[in-house]
This record gives sequence, C-alpha cells and structure tokens, in this order.
Amino acid sequence: MLLAAVAVLAGCSESKRYSRLADYATVVIGTEGEDALLDGISDNGKEVLNLYRFAAMEVDKIYWKQAFGDKAAIDSLDNGPFKDYAMINYGPWDRLTGKSFLRGYVLHMPEGMCFYPEYMSDEEFQACDDPDKYSPYTVIRRDEEGNLKAVWYHDEYAEHIEKICRYLRAAADITIVPSVREYLDAKAKALETDDYMESEEKWLNMDDSRMDLVIGPNENKDDHRFGIKRSYSAYVVLKDVKLTDRIGKFVDMIGSMQESLPCKSEYKTFIPGGKSTLFVCDALYYSGEANAAIKDMAINLPFDTAVQAELGTRTILMKNVISAKFHHIVYPMGQFMLGDADRDLVDHDAFFWNVAFREIAHGLGVKTTVEGAEVGEVLGNYAGVIEEAKALILGVFFTNQMIHLIETKDIVTSKNAFATFLASTLRASRFGNTEVVGQGNLICYNYLKAQGAFQRHNNGTYSINWDKVDSAVNALASELLEIQALGDYQRAKEFVKTYTEIDSELDADRHNVRLELIPADIKFTFAW
Repeated sequence: MLLAAVAVLAGCSESKRYSRLADYATVVIGTEGEDALLDGISDNGKEVLNLYRFAAMEVDKIYWKQAFGDKAAIDSLDNGPFKDYAMINYGPWDRLTGKSFLRGYVLHMPEGMCFYPEYMSDEEFQACDDPDKYSPYTVIRRDEEGNLKAVWYHDEYAEHIEKICRYLRAAADITIVPSVREYLDAKAKALETDDYMESEEKWLNMDDSRMDLVIGPNENKDDHRFGIKRSYSAYVVLKDVKLTDRIGKFVDMIGSMQESLPCKSEYKTFIPGGKSTLFVCDALYYSGEANAAIKDMAINLPFDTAVQAELGTRTILMKNVISAKFHHIVYPMGQFMLGDADRDLVDHDAFFWNVAFREIAHGLGVKTTVEGAEVGEVLGNYAGVIEEAKALILGVFFTNQMIHLIETKDIVTSKNAFATFLASTLRASRFGNTEVVGQGNLICYNYLKAQGAFQRHNNGTYSINWDKVDSAVNALASELLEIQALGDYQRAKEFVKTYTEIDSELDADRHNVRLELIPADIKFTFAW
C-alpha cells in the first residue's frame, strides 16, 4: 500500500471537519456510576488485569499494521480533529463511507487492507502454489524474485507476539485461578504457533473467573477481498456474576433454538458443541479491530465452525457498551424516526435481548452446505455479510420466541423487540454499505421494508405494520439460511447487491439524523 509521507485532510469547511467527530459520542468505560468496576478486585487481580491491558496494547500495534501500515504517518499529523478521526478509523479511510478523508491516499479503503501485496491480481493469488495462502493466520507477501508467498502471523508480527506472550505468561504466573493459568499458557502457545484449538478449549473451560481476556486474530470481516484473513483484537472485561447467572438458562436452550430455525430441516443439521457459555460483562478495554470505528456490543467466539461444533461458543454481552449505545443512539433514533404509535415501544431491555440473541445466533444456523462444504469457503467475500444479516434477523426472531421466558416479560413485549430492532437498524444505516455490519443492517432494512413490515411516510417517520412483521422476519431468516445451506455464491452476490442499496429516502434519513446530531456510534475514553 502506498502511504504518503505527509498527509493533510482533504479540503473541507471547519464545520465539516468537526461533524465527522460528532458522528461518535465519547463514552468513558472502566467506571460505573460512582462505584469503580474494579471495586472488589484484589491487588493480585488488578495486577493480572494490568498485564492483560499491556498485552492488548501490543495487539493494537499489530492491528495498525494490518489495517494501515506504518502508524508513524498518522502520529506525525498535528494534534486536532484530523488526527483524532484517523485514530478512530485506524487510518485515513472513514469506515462509515469507505472513502479517504486525507489527501495522499487512494480514494477507497483497500479491500484486502494490508493482508495482501499491492497490485496483486486475483489470478496471481489463485496461481500461487503455497498451500498456506488460504490460512486465516498468514499474510501474503512477495519474495526476492517478486513471487507470492504466505508468511505466518507469528513470523510477520514476531516482535509484538513475543511481548504479548511475555505478558500472558507473567499473568499466568501470578493468577490464583488454575483455569485462568491454563488458558493464558495455552493462548501464548497458540499465538506463537498460530494453532488455536487447545487455547479455544481452555478458554471455554475458563468459566470460574470474573476477569476475562479475549485476544488474538479472531474474525475475518476486514478481509473484503477473499474473506479469509483474520484481524487481531483484544477485549478486557469483567463478568457481572449475578446477571450472568440469571440468563445462563438460555445456554441450555441452544439446541432447541437450533431446531426452531425457520428453514428446511435438512438445513439445520449443525449440532452446537456442549461447552457453550453466555456471560454478561462490563468492558474495561478494547484494542485492535475491536476498537476500530464501530464498537462491538457483544461477541460470539470461537469463530471456527469446527470448534463451534466440537466445543461450542462463548457469547459475551458488553453490558456497559450496550447501555451506552442505547442511551446515546438507539433511543434518540427511535424518538426521532418512529411515528407516534411506535416510538414509545423502544426499550432498553428489548435492545439488550435483541443483542444477546443476535450473538447466540452467530453460533447457530448453517455451518456447512448440504454438499458438505464450509459455508465461509464457498460464499467467499459474501460469507461475512450473509452471516451478519442472518444473525441480526435471528436475533429478533429468537427474542420473539423467548419473550415469555424472560423474567421481564411483563415489561418487554414482542412489539418492544421489533420497534427497538427497527430503531437500531435505522441507526446502523449510518454505517453505509462498504462494511459488513452496515451491509447486514441494510439487508434487514431493505428486505423487511419490501415485505411491508414497516413503511416510511412523507414526513420522514416510520410506522410498523404489525400484521406483517412475523412473516417478514421469518422470510428473511429463511432465505439467508437457504443461501448458506446451498452455498450459492451467485445468489449471495445478487442478494447482497439488491438489498444493500441506499435509496434516496434512506439517504435523506441519514442526512436528517446527522443534522439532529444523533451520533452514528461511540468512541471510548478508558478510565482504567
């Protein structure tokens, strides 16, 4: 990737400069009200958490290299809004639009980021005979003769991996929790070898610690070229023990949830592993891909479908991040965009459950096609967006299914769930159609609108057609699951193209919301 030695923001007015930063509400994480989240953590535990944070900071350095290259070009910018916005986006490309906001860089964010060489053609990649090129844990580079070769992450980022592993092993030496020690030792070994199976199992077994560190190259949503390479990220979190125990019963229902999917029986042969867990946590620190632009409210890992089948998954709900997004964005969006009959239905608890079941849905559904191939392999660069849309729509599908089993059933209704989902989908239209999260939400918006689940009025507000909601939700879920089950690349391509368009009405909505100063997402200030 060609990087300019000196970069300045493309010409724009002072108001436009600051409007970019206004798209992100500043949220302090690491404290909760007047009581610090670290209250009750022993001195030993705090030392372990500090080592987690040091490891996460090294992850951030790796991700800069994956997303941009040499961070020095951004560090050299004058302090101010230009540099601040580049730091939010991990480079000169606005992740809400996919376009550069700094002079000296290509207009559009490279599809393969820095995972692949500049000017590499698809034909050249396919002709490369290095068997490791398809590994999610290699980058593609050129040798001295200019030929392509695969380089393992642990070699490409050796300096940072060495430091991360040193921090992890130091934490393992001082922790008093045996399962944490086993996980940290296994994770360090995994980072050094890019073999993660053992560490995934140790992580899923580590359910007796209030503290958690999720670290490594986990998801492939940054690789828009082939959908192969995974980005480094890190999350340092503290478990909310009481709330985790309260909602833990849904883990026991994962099998029945898989069976209830709205699709043909031959499409739901996947059996989730028996070690699945569901945690509610407060986030202390994000780094790497996790901290780039749009912040995760929840995660569902491991990402590997083979591990999901053998062991299961862990869903982590970031309670403080979910609340921040609801109060700063989703609730104001509902009040502004929904009509009088529906706006009061937008509800914090409904938002929480929609997010919870969306993440659970990532661990369910179709993992292999009816022909036995991995869905991610056959759908290629469209696998991520189809999976994102599937999880989003199944989130509201499962919430409606489970609504009467939730202790808050007298407060949260199916109407709360869908009205809140619509408000959240409208706010996510701000993410545009260049990133997986934005594309997934646009698919939900456009498909459900076409099915008549809601309609937009001339005054710019939306009303929900309640007699059509359930059928529209089921239809979208069914179609996405079928695309995955059949492994139909061409159908996936056409579906994504059709339903990720931003028409003039939605574009006007996005403009009006921005004028209303409702942020698109949040950025963190770390109090810890």
